[in-house]
Amino acid sequence: MPRQAARTVPRHTTATVYVLKVALAGQKSLWRRIAIRSDQTLDQFHAAIYEAFDRWDEHLYSFYFPKPGRRGRARFRDAEEYTHPFNCEDPGPFAWKPRNAAKTQIRRLRLKPGQTFDYLFDFGDKWMHEITVEATDGVPEKGRYPRILERHGESPEQYPDPEK
Repeated sequence: MPRQAARTVPRHTTATVYVLKVALAGQKSLWRRIAIRSDQTLDQFHAAIYEAFDRWDEHLYSFYFPKPGRRGRARFRDAEEYTHPFNCEDPGPFAWKPRNAAKTQIRRLRLKPGQTFDYLFDFGDKWMHEITVEATDGVPEKGRYPRILERHGESPEQYPDPEK
């Protein structure tokens, strides 16, 4: 599966490190903590989530940044959406104009600690995740980013057996 490779931090970087907690919606005890540099993209963050939850079959995805106070359907309808590059090629007959996650650096999102947003993996099976920004000012250490800092709970099967 094609992925943007993680990069080693250059010595002259001005990037900061963001720490994001990614919880599976409806299963708050199942989460991952991921560190990503501010100069990396949402597509690279998606790749880290994909790995962190032990997924093996690639699908389309989107990140949703809802307006404060929005709930229910309005939370997603009015949200800024950043999606897989394939979704940006031809949005179809609808007025839907998502942004390209592969061209969106984390720093451009102006995230704040405590802020939450959503990530949907696989538009058919709808694996929804809730993401909480925990820090935005970490100092990059040597090594590759993004990196999985912590795992809580066993990853569910990507395609659960309906007989179980």
